[in-house]
Amino acid sequence: MHRPDPFNARCPTRLVLDRVGDKWAVLVMILLEDGPLRFNALRRRIENISQKMLSQTLKSLERDGLVTRTVYPTVPVTVEYALTDLGRTLSATVDALRVWAETHIGEVVAAQERYDRTG
Repeated sequence: MHRPDPFNARCPTRLVLDRVGDKWAVLVMILLEDGPLRFNALRRRIENISQKMLSQTLKSLERDGLVTRTVYPTVPVTVEYALTDLGRTLSATVDALRVWAETHIGEVVAAQERYDRTG
């Protein structure tokens, strides 16, 4: 087996990096850190995400083994999404990105404004 090389286009580690680089996946994982949520609860919390995009994001996270989907036989059917153990190992890293963004947003905005004035 070869050592992972994310700079190589065929390296499978790029799939994980793509997931972590996806804003919708990051937001879903952050919300699921506190426990399972239903589809509509996720959709209400994440502004501007379409039903189709949330569905695709959840399927991708489930396929990667980061999220589980549990169906309860109620009327109507209840479906909950939760982080897996593997997903929890990644969620701390993902949440660190959120914390960094919240902490440094002022500096980023100031840098953008400086750039735009001189550009």
